[in-house]
Amino acid sequence: MNILEFSLLIFIGSFLAGFLGALTGLGGGVVIVPLLTSVFGIDIRYAIGASLVSVIATSCTAASTYIKKGYTNLRLGMFLEVATIGGALIGALIASFISMKALTVVLAIVLLYSAYLSGRPKSKHDENNSPDPLAINLKLNSTYPTSNGLMSYQVNCVPIGFCIMFVAGVLSGLLGIGSGAFKVLAMDQAMGLPFKVSTSTSNFMIGVTAAASASLYLAWGYIEPAVTMPVMLGVLPGALLGAKTLVGANTQTLRIVFSLVLVVMALKMVYNSLAGGF
Repeated sequence: MNILEFSLLIFIGSFLAGFLGALTGLGGGVVIVPLLTSVFGIDIRYAIGASLVSVIATSCTAASTYIKKGYTNLRLGMFLEVATIGGALIGALIASFISMKALTVVLAIVLLYSAYLSGRPKSKHDENNSPDPLAINLKLNSTYPTSNGLMSYQVNCVPIGFCIMFVAGVLSGLLGIGSGAFKVLAMDQAMGLPFKVSTSTSNFMIGVTAAASASLYLAWGYIEPAVTMPVMLGVLPGALLGAKTLVGANTQTLRIVFSLVLVVMALKMVYNSLAGGF
């Protein structure tokens, strides 16, 4: 395989990863890292570096569409980033001290759990929940567009969501993923936000989280332009298409397909690790 074919295949895989990442709010990095390591045999640390840069691109592309449509809760996203940035820096530092096989096992576990989160039915927003005093004081409650006009929603369980965001940040820095599964989990399940608000706010946040840990990977020399460039070129149009598709899409079928892809990738990574592929 020559360099042109290699770059083209990475471009195609990254396009699909960006599309699914933007559409589900899970971040394309959760597909890109196992894709680069399992399919193309790239060292996992360089794969993480390329993934972090691509996650920034995915976030910027998708977030611009969601903000214009009025789905993203910017105030909530910036508040929760305090937790995720701190976690991302800690995760990136931890990654420099543990083995590649350990990283592979952790990533496989996260992939399987992300698959579970992707396929399960999401709880519906309960408008009868008692208002969270912290959300009121920080003015986190907002509205989002629906077919019937703007719909108001309340943000609940802010401390619990903040703690989950810290864990998401650690995983992002450790594994080079956007940790969108945990961000969506925190906002949709724990904090009671509508699904499209959770997805769009997650896409806004993952780029900021990834940027914090990408700076360390760049300093360590783990961001290789020959790998990162085709990944970014593929992720950008894929994320833009996914963001535009989300607005009117029923995502449950896509969630099931995405969860199956994650399971296959996780099992392949575990197999390669046990077989000495890393």
